[in-house]
Amino acid sequence: MKTIICDIDGTLLKYFKNHIGIITNGPIPLPGVVQKMNDWENMGHRIILITGRRENIRETTEKELTRLGIPFDVLLMGYADTGRVLINDEATKTKAHAVSLPRDEGFEEFDWESVGLIN
Repeated sequence: MKTIICDIDGTLLKYFKNHIGIITNGPIPLPGVVQKMNDWENMGHRIILITGRRENIRETTEKELTRLGIPFDVLLMGYADTGRVLINDEATKTKAHAVSLPRDEGFEEFDWESVGLIN
């Protein structure tokens, strides 16, 4: 079982420049995202979503994700994406990876096996 930490806007859902755009346009899932997130959930992986969205739209965000069928165990709100760093110890094997995807591309073009996630 792995812990997957994933951004929302521009990674799972189409990126809009501000919260008004998110609310006005509604959530638009990116290619391959819903299926892949559900595959990982069904494999028993823990899913933590992190977003720069403010806490005051938590309820809206949770409803959007649930309605779209995007599973998560923890939702971290208000963590601006001006820079996030994953720090982990390393023993005999690499235990943490960082994946940077092009904005709004979705999950279909990345080789998930390269970071230990079965396609």
